Amino acid sequence: MIRELRSAAELRAACGDDDLVMWAAQSSGSGGRAWVLGDAVVAGAPAISRRDRLAVAGGASSAVELVRHALAELGPSYRPFGDVDLVAAVTAKLDGLEESGRFSWMSLSGGVPEAGGGVGWLGGDAEVAALLAAAAPDSYAVPGVAGVRRWAGLRDGGELAAVAADAWSAPTVGFLAGVATRPSLRGRGLAERVCRWVSRELVAAHGRAALMVDDDNAAAITVYERIGYRRRRVMASHPIGGG
Repeated sequence: MIRELRSAAELRAACGDDDLVMWAAQSSGSGGRAWVLGDAVVAGAPAISRRDRLAVAGGASSAVELVRHALAELGPSYRPFGDVDLVAAVTAKLDGLEESGRFSWMSLSGGVPEAGGGVGWLGGDAEVAALLAAAAPDSYAVPGVAGVRRWAGLRDGGELAAVAADAWSAPTVGFLAGVATRPSLRGRGLAERVCRWVSRELVAAHGRAALMVDDDNAAAITVYERIGYRRRRVMASHPIGGG
């Protein structure tokens, strides 16, 4: 029998405190909802990291029924995502879904070594927007987007050199996004310093941190692993024809 989970404590118990699931549920005020059936759990919330997302965890047979139920409740804009084999199996069993892509979820708990000086939260968005336009025009996190809370940065000779955002963080999972370095200053480890500093802040505030990264971005994955993030390969799907 499918049961809706009404609290963070219920969800935590059902999913074993899985960081991806806990992040996708977000807070009750965000419209997040979650359900359990047997050994499977789904949790979703609207407009997190620019998508209506539905995290999926557990056994495939129960997950198929849960995803079908959740999409009927939440609507077809929600994109199931989770471990590659699980979401591939769910997508194959449900009519109307196709693969969106594969990428990595990376998470971090525990202490993070000091980042060094010079990094701090920024007071304005104009410089951040200009840097992102030049260095990371496809970034999901940009100033002014709902859920993008604050930006940290590092200066070089007075010029904003590298940035990262606290964006779409959940109560028990801080989320790192919007990482960028001015093109002329790349190769000096500046983004790593900012990411290390923001990661420490997120872990201190939320208990752990997470991020998403493309599998072909080997340089970024190396940096995140050096900070202490653990990699988990995931897949997302979407309605056929939904893009």
